[in-house]
Amino acid sequence: MKSNTKANYFGTDGIRGRVGSAVMNPQFMMNLGFSLAKVFGDKQKNLRVVVGKDTRVSGYMLESALESGLLSSGADVVSLGVAPTPCIAQMVRNSDSDLGVVISASHNPYTDNGIKVFDGDGHKLSSKIQNSIEDELQKDEPNYDYSDLGRVLRPTQPTSEYEAYCESFIKEPRNLAKLSIVLDCANGATYKVAPRVFEKLGLFPLCLGVDPDGTNINESCGSTDTTVLQKTVIEKKADLGIAFDGDGDRLIMVDELGEIVDGDEIVYALASRKKDLGTLTGGVVGTHMTNLGLELALADINVPFERADVGDRYVMETLREKQWFLGGETSGHIINLHACHTGDAIISALQMLDILGCARISLSELVKPVEKLPQVLINVSTENPKVVMRSKKLVKRVDRFRSELGEGGRILIRPSGTEPLLRVMVEGRDREQSSAIAEELSNIAKSEGLV
Repeated sequence: MKSNTKANYFGTDGIRGRVGSAVMNPQFMMNLGFSLAKVFGDKQKNLRVVVGKDTRVSGYMLESALESGLLSSGADVVSLGVAPTPCIAQMVRNSDSDLGVVISASHNPYTDNGIKVFDGDGHKLSSKIQNSIEDELQKDEPNYDYSDLGRVLRPTQPTSEYEAYCESFIKEPRNLAKLSIVLDCANGATYKVAPRVFEKLGLFPLCLGVDPDGTNINESCGSTDTTVLQKTVIEKKADLGIAFDGDGDRLIMVDELGEIVDGDEIVYALASRKKDLGTLTGGVVGTHMTNLGLELALADINVPFERADVGDRYVMETLREKQWFLGGETSGHIINLHACHTGDAIISALQMLDILGCARISLSELVKPVEKLPQVLINVSTENPKVVMRSKKLVKRVDRFRSELGEGGRILIRPSGTEPLLRVMVEGRDREQSSAIAEELSNIAKSEGLV
C-alpha cells in the first residue's frame, strides 16, 4: 500500500531529485507513467505521449521505466531520444499527441534527473493537474490488466520539424554571415540539434560542450559555467558566445569583450526591438530575482514591467493573466509567446542574432542601456529552507536591512524549487554593503538551520 500522507512531488519545474531517490528510480517512473495515463487517458482513443531526454546516463533507465508504465496502460509513446525540452513541447503542440514528457534535470549535475510534463497545447501543467497526478500516485499499487497495450514509435528524423522551425526565425541569413560565434551546448540535449541549425543558416560556430559522455552534462560548461566560453571568445576574438543549459531552455550570452549577457539583458534587447517594430504587446514580465536595472531600462523606453514568483511557469502564468507575450528570468529562461510556449534557448539565440544582424552593432552596445545594480546571491544548504526563512531572528534582521537600503535596494530570501537550498539575494547600489548584508543574513540562516 502507498502512504496516506499527501506527497508533493512537483516543484517549480516538474519533478526532480537525486538518481536513486524516492522520485528518481525505475519503480516510481513506472507508477508515474501509469498515473499520467490515468489522468490524461481517454477511453475513445489511445493516449499518445511524446517522450524525450537529455544526455544523462540515468535517462536510459528512467525512460525505459516511464515508457513501461505508459505502455502497460495502453498509451502509445513517440520516443525522440535525446532532444531539447522545447522540441518536445513544440512537437506535442503541432501534432496529434496528447502529452509530452521530458526526462531532464536541466542545469543540475548528472547525478540528478527530473521530469517535465507538457499538455496537448505544449504548456507546462497547471497546479490543479499536478495535484491530480500526485493524488493518483498516492493510490494503491497499479493493477495492470494488459488488455490494451501501447506501442513505441521511433521517428527516423525526430527533430527535423523543430530544426526547420528554429531556422525560420532568421529571415536574412546573409546579414549574419560575418559574425564569428562560439557555441556551448553544455554536453546536453542541444549538442546535435543546435550546431545543425546554425550550419544550415550558413553560420559555422566554434562548438564547445558537444561531446557528452553521460556524466559531463553542465560540467564546467554551458549557461551555468561560462568560464571557458568567455576565455574562448577573447582568445578567438569572436563577436559573441552563446551558452545553453543541459536541456536547451536557458540561454546566456557572452559579448565581444568577454562579459556575460544574462537573461535580463536578453529580455531587454528583445523588448526594445519589438518596441521599435511596433510588435510589443503590453509589457514585460520578470521575477523577484530580476535585476532592478532591467526595470529601470524598460521604464526609459516606456515599457511596463511586472514581477512574478521565481520559476518560468509563474512568468508564464503572469503573461497569460495580463495577455502579454514577453518575459524571462535572469538565469536565461526567455518566454516569447509569439514564438513558442516554453523557454527555447536556440530560438532566443537566433532572435538575438537577427537583431544584431539587422542593427549592425555589437552585443555589448545592444544591451548597454541596462545598467545592472550589484546583486549578491548566496546559497545556504539546509534540509528545511521554508522553515529557516520564517525564523524570527532572520525575519527581524531582514526588516532592519530593508529599512537601511530603502528604495535603492532589495532583499529576497526564498527556498530553491529544485534543490535543498535557501537563496539569499541582496541588491543595492553599493556592492560592499550588499555583500555584507548577504553574508550576515546567510550566517543567520545557517545557524537557524542547525537548530
